[in-house]
Amino acid sequence: MADDPKLDQAEGQQCQQQTIGRNMAARYYLSLDTAILLGILFIAIVFRFHKITLPLVDGFSWREISTAMMADNFQQRSWNIFFPEVSWTGPGPSYQGREFQIVSYLTALLYQLFGWHDWFGRVVAALFGLVTVFSLHRLTALCWDKMHAHAAALAYALMPAAIMIDSSFLPDPAMLALVTLGVWLFVKHWAGGSRWLLPLATASVSLGVLSKPPGIAAGAAIFYLMVCWILEKKQKQATAVFLWGLLSLAIIAAYYSWAIYLGRNYPPFHIAGGGYIWDDGFWAYVKDRFYFKSAWNTSVWWFYGYPFLVLLAVGLWMPRSPAEDPKQRSLSAIPYVWVAAATILYLAAAGEITSNVWNFHIFHVPVAMFCGRGALLLATLASRTVLTPAVVLRAICIVAIALAWSTLPLVRTMKKPIAMNGKLLGEELARLAKPGDLVVATAPDVGDPVAVYYSRVRGWVFPPGGGDADWSKFVADDATAIAQLDELRAQGADLFGVTKNATDHQDLRFVEHHVGVIDYLDKTATKLVDSDDLLVYRITRP
Repeated sequence: MADDPKLDQAEGQQCQQQTIGRNMAARYYLSLDTAILLGILFIAIVFRFHKITLPLVDGFSWREISTAMMADNFQQRSWNIFFPEVSWTGPGPSYQGREFQIVSYLTALLYQLFGWHDWFGRVVAALFGLVTVFSLHRLTALCWDKMHAHAAALAYALMPAAIMIDSSFLPDPAMLALVTLGVWLFVKHWAGGSRWLLPLATASVSLGVLSKPPGIAAGAAIFYLMVCWILEKKQKQATAVFLWGLLSLAIIAAYYSWAIYLGRNYPPFHIAGGGYIWDDGFWAYVKDRFYFKSAWNTSVWWFYGYPFLVLLAVGLWMPRSPAEDPKQRSLSAIPYVWVAAATILYLAAAGEITSNVWNFHIFHVPVAMFCGRGALLLATLASRTVLTPAVVLRAICIVAIALAWSTLPLVRTMKKPIAMNGKLLGEELARLAKPGDLVVATAPDVGDPVAVYYSRVRGWVFPPGGGDADWSKFVADDATAIAQLDELRAQGADLFGVTKNATDHQDLRFVEHHVGVIDYLDKTATKLVDSDDLLVYRITRP
């Protein structure tokens, strides 16, 4: 049969129209996915920048203040990032063994450009938090799919723990942002992306682990994919990952060796962190049941609440069906590898993590992924599509319950200004201090250097901190406390201040436990302030 030119032309036009239609549909879905991601980022911005100018007086005050002091000292004393220094152990220098100071250093640069504002550190942390939201979304899309990516990113944007940590002057937001970004870049490389993604991923993960040691758990995902390559007999690719990994570990080990050396050889001889299984002993951990009760209480009453815990349980209990593509099956296991590595880290450092709860932040990428999966499962149930009215209504209900029962009340609880009297004491000391004065201060939470920070001068917490001493508890008797005070006076202390609600970790109040110290100050110093909240003396020389 002869070809019909008119029929061929009609079929060609129909094919062209179908191609155009597919392209338009692809652009529509691309723009829709982009719009959803932008909407999630906007939600994350709203929650992280709400009350961004709050002073450093919330539940994380103690750790935030130390970070803020290091930023002050970079800007005021030395820009050498390898010598982080606090201001609560006297005239200094007060170098400490700390993580690589990315957040504090960036904040110091902001001080240099725009002047000092105590909330600049929160802004830097919140910006890193947005990087985490974006990287988590892209990583989840590669590991699972776009709908799970939207759900996981939204879960992270609304998770109380993530909101609180991402808006606090802490190194942890930089840690999680950088390791998540690095893992995403490496997964893109593993899935067939540019070879230049490997060094970029290595640099990002390395900086993340330098920002905070728990970031090392994220490296398990990279190690796992390297093993997958070895099993596929892709020796060249696996060797490249191994060599870049060795370089990363060498840099990380070198820096933390330096941090330990700094903490051991310079006053006040302090290395951040403690309470690991090798410090307390395995059987001590077993006796304390690996601090699971403390972790559970933190999870329920601070960090997640029951709605997010239910979503997490559902997402973990009902894994996705195995993909037909072997490569996709390997990628879909990454959240499980990450959470397993973070759990091993917890078992080795439960004492430290439960004492300084922001260390749980390394869990929040896989937790958000499983919470997102749990939300999708509950929203869709038996539906084959996510666009039915019933699914949309269920999704709205899940978000509303999470907001009302978890996000809003728990964030409000964590952001309570519990150390406000310490800030007021610091501001009073700042008003009374002369140039070059040194202060001694006891804040509402004993050991918190908030009053020293807001005095804008250097000084000491009381009881004096640093080294192996436990400065969160008052000494047993007045005679020892008076001896400590006299030693600080000999070192140049000029002002002594205490909040009248100052309470140590044994629930002892300063004004009741150290009546003899107050009597001693009444006799040997000049009382400057005696209000309902504060007591301030100028220390006189013998």
